[in-house]
Parts: sequence; C-alpha cells; structure tokens
Amino acid sequence: MYKRILVPLDGSTLAEGVLPHVTELAKSLGAEVVLLRVAFAHIFPGADPIATQVTAVQEAEDYVTGLAKKLQEQGVRAEAKVRYGDAVEEILDHVAWDHIDLIAMATHGRTGLARVVMGSVAEQVLRRAPVPMLLLRAALPPEP
Repeated sequence: MYKRILVPLDGSTLAEGVLPHVTELAKSLGAEVVLLRVAFAHIFPGADPIATQVTAVQEAEDYVTGLAKKLQEQGVRAEAKVRYGDAVEEILDHVAWDHIDLIAMATHGRTGLARVVMGSVAEQVLRRAPVPMLLLRAALPPEP
C-alpha cells in the first residue's frame, strides 16, 4: 500500500513525536521512511550569507542522518534528505521528486494569534498534498 513515507521534521522534539508511529507503520508495511529537514537560515546584516546557508544545511544533514540511523537500528529502512528554502514548497516538491506515497507529520497545535502569525506548515501541506497524510498532534515522546 505505502512504500515510501515522508516525515518532514523541523528539528523540534515535538515534531519527532511522530517517529514511533511511523516506525511501527513502516515495519508492518515494509515501507521505507524518508526523513526530510528543510533548512532555512535567517541572514543577519553583516553575516556571510553563503557561510550561514552552508552551516544551516550541514546542521540539518547531521540532524536527519542521526535520526535515520536510529530508525535503521530498529530495523526500518530509512534515509535522510535535506532541502533548502520554504518548508511547505520544499515538502510538496519532494513528494513528487522522490515518489512519496504517504506524508506523516506532527502539528504543533497552535491556536489563536500564534497560528495566525506563524501559520501552520502541516495545515498548508495538508491542503495541497497530492498524497494521503497521517497527521498527529505533537506531544513530547514518552521517557524511555
């Protein structure tokens, strides 16, 4: 049914709360998990824009590579991907580019003014996704 599951992550522990669910789903379906981090760097006046972007991408690569290794240790086929730019656009572009057939992500559950000001990446992806989505309300993962 689902062969490639995309898990967009923003680097937060809350977003990682989707991983235990995805791990079990991938194991039961024999699916591969693609962990995606969209890097974006705020360029401050006087900062070297290229160095700032390179650092953001390297940190994102280290992050998703580490998580992919943890999934692999649990018997899940997993790979790490990094893109640079607008999170919503890059997630949607990656779905088509990498033959993804399910997106699984956490929503932070912002409400009120925070949602208006910050928006919801999960909501925007949901509205435009060309494939099914598994959307979970973010919660801190249980202590081991």
